[in-house]
Amino acid sequence: MASVAYFALGGTIAMTPAPGGGVVATLGGHELVATAGELPVAVDVADPSGVPSASLTFSGLLSVVDQARAAVDLGAVGVVLSQGTDTLEETAFLIDSVWDRDAPFVLTGAMRNPTQPGHDGPANLRAAVLTAASETARGQGVLVAFADELHTARHVRKTHTTSIATFASPELGAIGSVVEDVVRLLAHVPPRTPVTGIDRGRLDALRVGLFTSVLDMTPADLEVFAGHDGLVVAGFGAGHVPAGQVPLLAEFAGRMPIVLTSRAGSGRVLDRTYAAPGAELDLLSRGLIGGGVVHPYKARILLRLLLAAGAEPTEIREAFAQLS
Repeated sequence: MASVAYFALGGTIAMTPAPGGGVVATLGGHELVATAGELPVAVDVADPSGVPSASLTFSGLLSVVDQARAAVDLGAVGVVLSQGTDTLEETAFLIDSVWDRDAPFVLTGAMRNPTQPGHDGPANLRAAVLTAASETARGQGVLVAFADELHTARHVRKTHTTSIATFASPELGAIGSVVEDVVRLLAHVPPRTPVTGIDRGRLDALRVGLFTSVLDMTPADLEVFAGHDGLVVAGFGAGHVPAGQVPLLAEFAGRMPIVLTSRAGSGRVLDRTYAAPGAELDLLSRGLIGGGVVHPYKARILLRLLLAAGAEPTEIREAFAQLS
């Protein structure tokens, strides 16, 4: 029988009542698989950690990727990872940035914990396992299975704090679904070039910031990033910042890569329309790198991985252009 490698990292899907009130993650992978009904594949379970997803780290996730590669090389047809939903969109993008196997890698979780009526964890986990085992999903990169929908890692977003339909892809929509235990894809996304040669020690030491523009900010608000190795700017609209911040950003761009994105969350950063001080034409002419359609959260992940791999500015530009 074919097998799927399953890594359980805690989260709402694994939570039970805590003695002092509320819920905490206590259920392991074997207990979660037992809730998903009879499956057509064997599931090999690993429990690397059971922490809230806000406490996950790049290094810890890359260690899971190492284990997932090893499992696939030993014969697993696909990989499933469950975790908390708070950072699921970022985890999915991080893994998609380095996953270099054709085997499907599918992330899932739950918005309702097992103590609540309508707990969505078992159905989500079942859909993830079926997708990971599906020939249809091979070569599609990293996917997110949630509420019977399949989303690509590069487009998916968490859009609501509590809804079980929280995951959406504003730029693209779901590319498929799992209905009657059948995985159906309606669209295919071109594969990414994985980031390779990552120096794990350098990765841990890197400081890559994220600055979000809001009304009436001053140059002083940027000064905290002076000693960083890289910066992502989530500008207004199509990629704009207050004019007063331009000289400092230009100075920073002379010593670190700065990626210009939009805080809007969907739509691309422009590169040939607005020319006022602080608009995209001005910023790009001063050395900032256009982030295209990459969301600020994900842009920070990609920039940090690229820097850890020793990428030059031209390579960083090309990596973002590939996603645009």
